[in-house]
Amino acid sequence: MENVAKKTPDLRQGDASAEITDVRGRRHIIQSLISGAIAGSLAKTTVAPLDRTKIIFQVSSSKFSAKEVVKLIYHTYQKEGFFSLWRGNSATMVRVAPYAALQFCSHEQYKHILGTYYETEGRPLPPFPRLLAGSLAGITATTLTYPLDLVRARMAVTPKEMYSNILHVFIRISRDEGLKTLYSGFSPTILGVIPYAGLSFFTYETCKKAHAEYTERLQPYPQERLLFGACAGLVGQSASYPLDVVRRRMQTAGVKSRKYGSIAGTMSRIVREEGLIRGLYKGLSMNWIKGPVAVGISFTTFDLMQILFRKSQQPNFWRR
Repeated sequence: MENVAKKTPDLRQGDASAEITDVRGRRHIIQSLISGAIAGSLAKTTVAPLDRTKIIFQVSSSKFSAKEVVKLIYHTYQKEGFFSLWRGNSATMVRVAPYAALQFCSHEQYKHILGTYYETEGRPLPPFPRLLAGSLAGITATTLTYPLDLVRARMAVTPKEMYSNILHVFIRISRDEGLKTLYSGFSPTILGVIPYAGLSFFTYETCKKAHAEYTERLQPYPQERLLFGACAGLVGQSASYPLDVVRRRMQTAGVKSRKYGSIAGTMSRIVREEGLIRGLYKGLSMNWIKGPVAVGISFTTFDLMQILFRKSQQPNFWRR
């Protein structure tokens, strides 16, 4: 039998209608998985053209600039058509839906586990456990869905004639390069996701908490949630960006006729050939545009979906 939810407002969540529920309950877990999948899919689809363009620059030695970005997008559109700007997005959706679902759901679980002691004391979760909960959520989701991220990167940087669909990418990589290639670049990804997921969730939760304390209004407006999410994306992606470049190089080495051995070796090679800033931070300015937008949409959608689920359980909701 499911535990009855308490009606105590949760300041840490920043939601006036929030209920401190048993997050380990089946209903809450399913709702978190659905909310996370929708949030991640909507966010990634919105910024997919910019994301694909960023990956192409990350895995090449071409000089990055706003002019070159516009030129690449225009040439791609002219040569392959408008929808080619979303090439690889099907692979992205196959990865992002389970990734975001697992990340948001596991974040709820880790936050509950780490916050059990503080909740009994009547205190909100302190900064370090909030940071740790986000990092653990990112590690969990990344470990379980990583091969799909590699497939998406391969489809983004190759012509459509090379790989016809997601299954074809898996088959060719397994046959030509070996199964272990499906986890190529996994180490820098994990090292990057620790600060990225940790700081993203930490920043978003901290912004909501500060907003509640400052305004005495426990439920932020949607546009405020978007702003908090944008700040979270800006902080998280800026902190982990060099490792994002490294992992993309390692993921796409097989189609670029290059070989990268270790994280340190890949990083030193990029710095040596392209320079510290131009190499390791190539495309970061684009991330400062797409990252905050994507993270803002993702966090806001998740929160609003959770609120909708809670309201839908109220009596007479469906009769309105």
